[in-house]
Amino acid sequence: MQILGPHIDSIAQVIQLSVAPVFMLTGVGAALNVLVSRLVRIVDRARMTETQLREGQGDEIELRSRLHVLAKRARLISRAIALSVVSALLVPLMIVGLFVSALLKLDLSLPIASAFIVSLLALAAALVYFLREIFVATAALSFSLQSDRGAQLSQLQDVLKKS
Repeated sequence: MQILGPHIDSIAQVIQLSVAPVFMLTGVGAALNVLVSRLVRIVDRARMTETQLREGQGDEIELRSRLHVLAKRARLISRAIALSVVSALLVPLMIVGLFVSALLKLDLSLPIASAFIVSLLALAAALVYFLREIFVATAALSFSLQSDRGAQLSQLQDVLKKS
């Protein structure tokens, strides 16, 4: 019975250590939900704009400019989603590493720490892409307040150049 005691204690410690990464995984999952929702809205808006373009509703140049802005936004959000998924994939690998390290009595501290650092960097990069997409979206919003079509197109082109 004494042989099982220390082994169970080490497993209990690993379970305690794995709680923080699980909370991180929950946060990344929530962020992914937001990112996917934004991508769905961008795709829906692009489809509506493409329909308007096909049916000749509105100015063709303006509609094409809007499609370019939507494509830029979709690329930014897609990159944010990819980086968030990388972050989310590294967390379970880190937890598995903790258990393997404890069970096999291996020193996997460097790979585990590396996975955690890369996961955090991927999450930070995903948030930067998300912020860039928000900047593009808000910069493109103000064009609808202008009455001059030339000014609208100019602003859309500026949004694309600056993003």
